[in-house]
Amino acid sequence: MGFVIDLTPLVDITFLLLTFLMFTAKFKSEAEAEKQFTIRRPTASPDTTRLPERDLAIINIAIDDKNPNDTSYYYGLTNTKDLLQVYQLVPEIPQEYYNKALVKVDTTVLGKLIRATLSVRSSTRFAIDADRRVRYKWVEDAMNIMRRNRAFVFNFVTDKRRAEEEKAGGK
Repeated sequence: MGFVIDLTPLVDITFLLLTFLMFTAKFKSEAEAEKQFTIRRPTASPDTTRLPERDLAIINIAIDDKNPNDTSYYYGLTNTKDLLQVYQLVPEIPQEYYNKALVKVDTTVLGKLIRATLSVRSSTRFAIDADRRVRYKWVEDAMNIMRRNRAFVFNFVTDKRRAEEEKAGGK
């Protein structure tokens, strides 16, 4: 007669690994799937501050991948429950964009969206995510629009500087 191996611990470990991977996986948001641009962020020294996962409004300043001369503002919210309410408060946003996580906007509509976002949820945090090739004027205009609409605190989204660049004093 052979020997018997109890497989219960093996099954337990397998399910623990499976649940760990499910809880730690990060999936692409709708906004990431809809992007028609690629942002090359400026680099910065490592910072321990992380962007909040919820209640975050992101203003993307991007150069179109198809037309490198076209710089545009894009507005998105991580809180999808507030998204529809915010879009409904801004009459310039067409109804077909109500289900979009990211909309291309001009400076006037951007100001109205910021104001509407704060009226729907005053605790919303703001972040500016700009391509490093964008002229500073675009970033300055976004900051001025935020200031005029009482969004005084915001984050800049950057990539971490690599160790080799830091030693060499790179860009």
